[in-house]
Amino acid sequence: MRLAHGRAPGVGDRIDTMIDYTSWDETGAILRAHAEKTEQGDRPAAESLDALRADGTFALRVPKEHGGAWAGSETVARHLAGLGRACPSTAWVAGTCVTAKNIAVRCFPDAREYFADPDALFCGSGVPAAKGEHVAGGVRVTGRWPSVSGCEDAAWASLAVVVDGRFSIAVVPVADLAVERTWQVAGMRGTGSHTLVAEDLLVPVERVVAADRFAAGDLLLYSMTVLGPVVGAARGALDVVEAMFASDRKPFMTAYSRMGESAGARHWLAEATHLVTRAENTMLAVARVADTTEVSDADLPRLRMDLADAGSDCRAAIERMLDLHGSGGFSTANALQRFWRDVAVGSRHPHLNPYLAVETLGAALADRP
Repeated sequence: MRLAHGRAPGVGDRIDTMIDYTSWDETGAILRAHAEKTEQGDRPAAESLDALRADGTFALRVPKEHGGAWAGSETVARHLAGLGRACPSTAWVAGTCVTAKNIAVRCFPDAREYFADPDALFCGSGVPAAKGEHVAGGVRVTGRWPSVSGCEDAAWASLAVVVDGRFSIAVVPVADLAVERTWQVAGMRGTGSHTLVAEDLLVPVERVVAADRFAAGDLLLYSMTVLGPVVGAARGALDVVEAMFASDRKPFMTAYSRMGESAGARHWLAEATHLVTRAENTMLAVARVADTTEVSDADLPRLRMDLADAGSDCRAAIERMLDLHGSGGFSTANALQRFWRDVAVGSRHPHLNPYLAVETLGAALADRP
């Protein structure tokens, strides 16, 4: 399904609170078929990347005048959840592309060069892990950016740099950087979140700009790029468990002939389903707020608490699913354990940090007049 251009939903519009995962059946089938290859290669499979280019995923946050969709936060969240249901790692890389392209647009609104191919993959890092200085011919940059998802397959990188003491953004071709394969993590293995390295790299001055703080709406969009794949992964795990209930599998060491005969199993299935659905609804509710012009910095503490809760719901849901599946769920041939590891890692991204969310909300509440 190639993405259609359309406006973001506004206040008062009728919004479907459920995610129509069937919209991504075709692309999802490709991602699912290559999920193991993605994990084993520590980067998205070429077939999966081709599918995302074909359906417009990499153009989600490209301006319409450059051939993209300029999709809002809710569309991004729904889309990434749909992809995450099949392959969370590949969905995560797609989310990183959304963030990196949005940063490029905000900092370089007139730079057509970056969007000559609207379906090009972008990567990036908002951590100012490099320093730059103005020299003749541009800005000389040296530094290392860890955990840059999709960097081995990306064409461009949006990178935070401290230039002459000021926070700045540079957009550079990934071919000008070195990649160190440092991503050795239990979950989200296929994101290829390796380290990008610049050593005395001369960046043309027109590709570096001093940046202001990210706006509240943009920060929430970036959170959607993290939460969407996690929520999708939880739904993908639920697919595995529902298939088990539909099979002739029975609770071991019992007289039951199938899983659904157990009242306890039915209860935990209901609980896991409720947690996943609640995470989806929370994500969409925050995304709708992000798409309004009224969202401000004052809203962020409460909304970040909601996002952290959604991530926690996904983790709790998968724990229930693992309990239902038993030790067989940890077989390396079982997709459930991959979803479990991906959610465990992805839901602990700083955007979803629960104790910092509580701390920030508590400080905001205590400082009220």
